[in-house]
Amino acid sequence: MIALAVQDQSQVAEARRRATEIAGRQGFGDVDAGRVALVATELATNILKHGNGGEMLVGAYGEGADGGVELIGLDKGPGIANLAASLADGYSTAGTAGKGLGAVVRQSHFIDIASWPGNGTAVLVRLKTGTPPEGSVDSSRVGVVSVPKLGQDVCGDSWGVSLGAEETTLLVVDGLGHGPEAAEAAVEAVRLFHRFNGHRAPVLLDYIHGGLRATRGAAVSVARFQPASGKIIYSGIGNIAGVIAANGEIRRMVSMPGTAGHNARKIQAFEYPFTAGLVILHSDGIASSWTLDRYPNLAARHPTLIAAVLYRDLTRHRDDATVLVAKW
Repeated sequence: MIALAVQDQSQVAEARRRATEIAGRQGFGDVDAGRVALVATELATNILKHGNGGEMLVGAYGEGADGGVELIGLDKGPGIANLAASLADGYSTAGTAGKGLGAVVRQSHFIDIASWPGNGTAVLVRLKTGTPPEGSVDSSRVGVVSVPKLGQDVCGDSWGVSLGAEETTLLVVDGLGHGPEAAEAAVEAVRLFHRFNGHRAPVLLDYIHGGLRATRGAAVSVARFQPASGKIIYSGIGNIAGVIAANGEIRRMVSMPGTAGHNARKIQAFEYPFTAGLVILHSDGIASSWTLDRYPNLAARHPTLIAAVLYRDLTRHRDDATVLVAKW
C-alpha cells in the first residue's frame, strides 16, 4: 500500500495515475481501470475541497475474484455533517455539482465511511473487475493498512492471517529498521508463519525466531482466537503492540523484550478472555497510547477503515507503519 499526499490540485492527478497503475497490475482492463481513475479523482478532490487536504492510501487487496483495488481517503477536516445527504447526487456544500460521493458509490463494489464533526473523514472504497452489483457488501473479518516510511519503496513491516473454522491466527512483523533489509526479514517471518502455523502460538513464534537468524531480525506478534475457548492467545517479541478492544474497554497484551532472530531470552504466551470485539496488532510506527473514545461507533465500521483511522491519527511518519484489525 502506498501513501499519497493530497494537498494541492496537482496531487489529484498523481493519485489518479498511481491508482490506475495498480489497477493495471491487478488485471483491470480499460473500462475497469477507468472506474478506478474516476473514484481516485473524486476521493482526492473531496479531500481538497472538504477536508482541507489530507492523504490517500492506494493498494491491492485479496486475491483472484475476491481481490481488487483499494482506495482510502483520509482527512482531518470538519467532517461530514449529513452523511446520508452527501451520498446523494446533487448535494454539495462547496458550490459544485455535488456528484463526488454519489459517483464513488455507483462505481464501487464496496464503500464505507466514517466521519465525525471536527475530527475529519475516512472513506474506504473497494473496486473489482466488472460492473458493481447493487447492494454489494464486504464481510471481511480482517483489515490491514501497511505503509512504508516516507521515501522508501518497500515496507519493512508485513503481516499474515490464517483463517480457519475453529481458530484464526494473526501476525504482524516489524523488520528491524526500514528499507530492503527490514523487508527481507519481514517477508521471511510471514513465510515461516504460514509454514508452521499449525503449532501452538509460542512454538510458532519460536520457529519464526529461529528462522530469522540470517536476517537483521524483527519484532513479531502472534495472536490466535479460538471462539470455542472464548480466549485470545498472544505471544510477542520486541516493540510491537497487541490490543483487545471490547465492551468499551482497551486491554494491551504483553510482548516480551528482545528481537526475533537475535535476542529472545523468553518466548511466552498469554491468554486473555475474549468473545466479541476487536483485536488490533500494530508496529511501532504507530503510537501506542491511544483509545477509541474519540471515534464514536468506529468499531462498527469495516476493519480496514478502522485500521486506516488509527493510521491517520497515530502514525509517527518516521518509520514503516502497519495496523491489522480483526473483528468479531
